[in-house]
Amino acid sequence: MQLITDKRVLPRLPFHTNGWSMGVISIALLLAVPVLVVLSYLLEPAGEVWEHLADTVLQDYVINSLLLMVGVAIGVLLLGVSTAWLTSMCQFPGRWLFEWALLLPMAIPAYIIAYTYTGLFDFAGPVQTLLRELTGWGYGDYWFPEIRSIEGAALMLALVLYPYVYLLSRAAFMGQSICVLDVSRTLGNGPWRTFFMVALPLARPAIVAGLSLALMETLADYGTVQYFGVSTFTTGIFRTWYGLNNAAAAAQLSAMLLLVVFTLILIEKGSRRQARYHHTTQRHQSLTRFQLTRLQSFMAFMICFGALFFGFLLPAGQLLWWALTTAEESLDGRFLSLISHSLLLAASASGLALLLALFLSYGKRQYGSWPVVLAVRTAGMGYAIPGTVIAIGVMIPFAAFDNALDDWMRAQFGWSTGLLLSGTLVALIFAYLVRFLAVSLQTVEAGLGKIRPTMDEVALSMGVGSREIIHRVHMPMLKGSLMTALLLVFVDVLKELPATLILRPFNYNTLAVRAYELASDERLADASYASLTIVAVGILPVILLSRSITRSRHAEPT
Repeated sequence: MQLITDKRVLPRLPFHTNGWSMGVISIALLLAVPVLVVLSYLLEPAGEVWEHLADTVLQDYVINSLLLMVGVAIGVLLLGVSTAWLTSMCQFPGRWLFEWALLLPMAIPAYIIAYTYTGLFDFAGPVQTLLRELTGWGYGDYWFPEIRSIEGAALMLALVLYPYVYLLSRAAFMGQSICVLDVSRTLGNGPWRTFFMVALPLARPAIVAGLSLALMETLADYGTVQYFGVSTFTTGIFRTWYGLNNAAAAAQLSAMLLLVVFTLILIEKGSRRQARYHHTTQRHQSLTRFQLTRLQSFMAFMICFGALFFGFLLPAGQLLWWALTTAEESLDGRFLSLISHSLLLAASASGLALLLALFLSYGKRQYGSWPVVLAVRTAGMGYAIPGTVIAIGVMIPFAAFDNALDDWMRAQFGWSTGLLLSGTLVALIFAYLVRFLAVSLQTVEAGLGKIRPTMDEVALSMGVGSREIIHRVHMPMLKGSLMTALLLVFVDVLKELPATLILRPFNYNTLAVRAYELASDERLADASYASLTIVAVGILPVILLSRSITRSRHAEPT
């Protein structure tokens, strides 16, 4: 195995000023508007509201956000790396089941798992109630961990975010050279020594990449921290926007959060320094997993089962129980309206994201000059930005446009246009595109990358035009990638909470918003149907991901 550093960042192809290239750059600039608007507020002078925030709550936002990140980092590393190593390199009962089942917590949004654990473990929940009935204790007679705390929020986030580390770590462990591991074995090293001395250092880039994704999701979370009463940057942005009605101060808070996110991205890239590990020989063989003793097998089983049980089985089972007990009250016309609103938004955003991803990917494939590649990368950065920041970045320019147009129409024609973009589905879907285009873009690019350019050349030599190549050659081969991209964005939009809360039209609810509202009113059982629907739909991409991993494994040479 050899470490290779690739210093080439952008291609050095000539830039063609044709319609496709200019279209790619224009779309990238349009999608970058929210980020640029938010960042521009860093140059604005601090107002009285900002000074008030700095004197009173800003310190809490910074400290709580850092503590939350530290807690989540510890949790996802312990759960993600240990389970990845066990399922990749060790043989124990149930390993084949845990390989894909450990991905299931990805289907549950963090705010929903927070609702279920609160219902189970708070003072009025079944666990403490049973404890009091068995012991005869009353209020204040015993100590019980407080679920609504910063430690509880870190635990909830770690339980649903560890699959990011698990997925990337496992891929790294499975891709490591058998030769290196064999050398470690011949030197007499057992599974744990091989793990710490050989496998873990080689998998470090993948682990750091997974950790950075989990931390960015932590900074973007709003539902969990707000429900647990933990003051972080995202809750501060909401309070400043709605409570103080100050867009400039909210944008400045968003800009600070954005800088933290960009710092995380730079740290992740800097830690890797674009390093890649490649096999220097053509020797490939199946993995020979470590045979564990009975005690070790039991411990390995319990570690994997614990992550699956607390991350998916327990909250999903509780949601199902609540749904069964509240079926008569919850299943009515309002629930069908929630489903139709959610499906409309998710279908619209995922369809548009797929079209944009196709346009950008083909532009990059056909005209891969550095301005085009840079534009495509810029368009795909939205996934790293919290939904709260994107919502603020969309609201400010849209409101400015509406007000400017209304003033001009009043002055010229004497009538008002009202709000054309602000508070409409257009603003909401635009925010979804900024946030989730990266998901669709990466999937389409990966599918397009598997089609060799020589196939295009052969088709052209046979007299087939460019449009026919796309229709008759590319589309059939891209069918799986297109469906995956569509589904991934669809589910992400269905789960998105903070951007929907800020930008949704008045009295326009979705499943995520309704679950949040009912849980905020302590009607946890009533929120179960909306939550369970989101979880059920969220399982679909997990199944797709699992099947994709299985297929790639079967395709490996042995």
